[in-house]
Amino acid sequence: MVHRAVAAAAANNHHSSRNRGRGSKRYSVSVFYSMAAEQDVEVEDELAKAQRRLRELKTKISTQSKKNFMRERDVRFLDARIGLLIQNRMALDEQHEVASRLEDHDDDDVDHYPDDRRMQQYGNLFYLLQSEPRHIAILCRLVSLAEIDTLLQTVMFTLYGNQYESREEHLLLTMFQNVLAAQFETTTEFSSLLRANTPVSRMMTTYTRRGPGQSYLKSVLSEKINNLLEHKDLNLQINPLKVYDEVVERMEAEGGLPDGFPRSVTAEVAQSNPIVQEMIRPRLKTLMDIANSFLSTIMNSLDQVPYGIRWICKQIRSLTKRKYPDATEHAISSLIGGFFFLRFVNPAIVTPQAYMLVDGNPGNNSRTTLTLLAKMLQNLANKPSYAKETYMIPTNPFVEFNKQRTNKFLNDLCEVVDFYEQLEMDQYMALSKKDIMINITPNEIYSTLSLLQQHIDIISPQAADHLRILVSEVGPAPAQVPRKENKAIELPLFSRWEMPIQDLTMSLMSENNITQYDILYMEAKSIFVQIIRSLPYLSRPPLKLHYIAETAGTAKDAQLVHKGIKVKEMILELEEAGVIDRRDHHQLLVEEINHELVHLGDLKLKVMEELASLESVFKTIIDHNNYLKSQLESYKAYLQNVRMQSGIGASSCGGHSSKKQVVGIGVEVIDAKPSKKSNKVPAVQGPFRFSHQQLERDGIIAQTEVPENRRNHIFLTISSPIPGTFLISLHYKGRDKPVLEIDLKLDDLLEKQQDGIQLLDLEYIKLSVTKTLQLLTKTFMSRNR
Repeated sequence: MVHRAVAAAAANNHHSSRNRGRGSKRYSVSVFYSMAAEQDVEVEDELAKAQRRLRELKTKISTQSKKNFMRERDVRFLDARIGLLIQNRMALDEQHEVASRLEDHDDDDVDHYPDDRRMQQYGNLFYLLQSEPRHIAILCRLVSLAEIDTLLQTVMFTLYGNQYESREEHLLLTMFQNVLAAQFETTTEFSSLLRANTPVSRMMTTYTRRGPGQSYLKSVLSEKINNLLEHKDLNLQINPLKVYDEVVERMEAEGGLPDGFPRSVTAEVAQSNPIVQEMIRPRLKTLMDIANSFLSTIMNSLDQVPYGIRWICKQIRSLTKRKYPDATEHAISSLIGGFFFLRFVNPAIVTPQAYMLVDGNPGNNSRTTLTLLAKMLQNLANKPSYAKETYMIPTNPFVEFNKQRTNKFLNDLCEVVDFYEQLEMDQYMALSKKDIMINITPNEIYSTLSLLQQHIDIISPQAADHLRILVSEVGPAPAQVPRKENKAIELPLFSRWEMPIQDLTMSLMSENNITQYDILYMEAKSIFVQIIRSLPYLSRPPLKLHYIAETAGTAKDAQLVHKGIKVKEMILELEEAGVIDRRDHHQLLVEEINHELVHLGDLKLKVMEELASLESVFKTIIDHNNYLKSQLESYKAYLQNVRMQSGIGASSCGGHSSKKQVVGIGVEVIDAKPSKKSNKVPAVQGPFRFSHQQLERDGIIAQTEVPENRRNHIFLTISSPIPGTFLISLHYKGRDKPVLEIDLKLDDLLEKQQDGIQLLDLEYIKLSVTKTLQLLTKTFMSRNR
């Protein structure tokens, strides 16, 4: 680590075009030595262990984020297709496409790696794409909206998939800068900038869904939204038409509508109704109080907003000022707010369950409140337009009152430093590394290669362009592989043209103003810090460097002995050179070591805090992944039943021969030949018994009217007389006949889930639709496979 740090600093000093004095260069190198001393190499203290756990956790979050992104794509596709299947309007080949989305990878041990020559070519190609983001930026502008999700998967979660590594993050942001600059250049109308659903807007939204953005949303919004959801009966509907419907419903429940009170009216009539006005008035006040509370929480979180989000805001402001020098501050703020609120914060408020901020789905009242809150926050960033939603006009006082401080907050978001110097250092450091890896699937490679070849004349028009040379050498993109073979491979990345930094010390010495003793001094400081981290009792003041070196040199640990002997020699050499003085007890070096130790103490607190925060984020991401898996399992169960009943597909219902063709990334289309229907009557499954306590504990019973002292005597049985149909019976111990019986079809449950209906009413108890689906899938469909 020390040598890599020195290499990066040397390269940066050598190649930087800015003129710096000796002090700044010495400081630059010193900072890198401090970074080296912070690392957990050959150290086993609490900080080192926490750093390793944090690094592992960040890798897991990055990996799991990609899995969730892929599952969400499948769920979005299946949501649309299953609706047609429920209504028996899906063609047979479409059913097979749905089936292919639900297939799992086989757990075989066969490697699907390309040969060595191909691996080297792909490694060169993807190194160039990663380290020169302008190529990907052009490609993102050229692809269609239908192609962008596939490309974004590769870019956001593979090419720059290490979401917490500065080099990859800064390269990704550089790509964003390219894309945004081109978007500003080609957009003719200011009002349409960053508004439309384009590949660029999809990119920006996808970026906000990465680990750091998810962590921010959870820490800032989760508690606020969960507190709101606890008040299930809080109705803040302010749309006069819907409030009027509430009045009608209440009157009918209480005995009927008065004479002359129409059941249905226009929006204008509803708005002028005194009963409606009286109901809306307190709701409006409560709604604005809640909106002010949400806004204050968001504004107070300025320092928590991820750097990348703020940097994109900064680019939007900078590009707007360059392209539209006469744009007002409010107009510029509206564009920044269009990204921060519209693309980042508001979607999480409107659908908190999709952003893993809450458990379960919000009720109807809560959903209405969250939607209204998001509209109010958006109106702060935009000039409010109420052409279609005049009922939002009464929220104008909230907008007027908060407009100035919102504009200030949006401008404050942009106040972050640039990363170009650090990226330059990171890039040079990368040249000295031999372990830059990405985890990428064959179909991601082939899809990216195919897009590059399709647009190469625009991306790299010159014959001598490095990208054009590499794409030409690789040749035509291979066909997509079947899903079961589309397993991630570790692809080492390395440069075809730049040479790694070989002689690190000579690189530093190439500039006259960094001496051999500068290097020796900083390396000695770094080693002393590592020794004290390994032997904390040596940190008691005053520090005696000879004693510390002697203690390490006579320790039982071989690594400490080596460090102790080495640093003892360094101290003598530095004394002889007059850099430090034994007579003042090496005061200069001791002060710097003490400063490093104080810094490490602060660092430990920060690492522990970040670790706790990310552990919570990782748990949430895993929970969301499990939810997506359960949804896919429900779809899989339904599709299996459809195919069983039609005599198509599942091997458990009669064999068929099939051939496979591949379309798209990892999608396997099965060209199935229907077999003759089996005459065998499917066996009844069950009944399976579940206690009231068990179902309540697992969240399957969402609401119950059974008195607590009787719940021990209540149980449910569920059986499946034919695939896809279930008989649910509610029993009371000691009685022969069930208290209640209902027939339930899987179609009905899936349809309820699609329509957002959360509860299944069994009179005495209400079941969660989603968790009931999970229970039926686990209990019955797993037995059919």
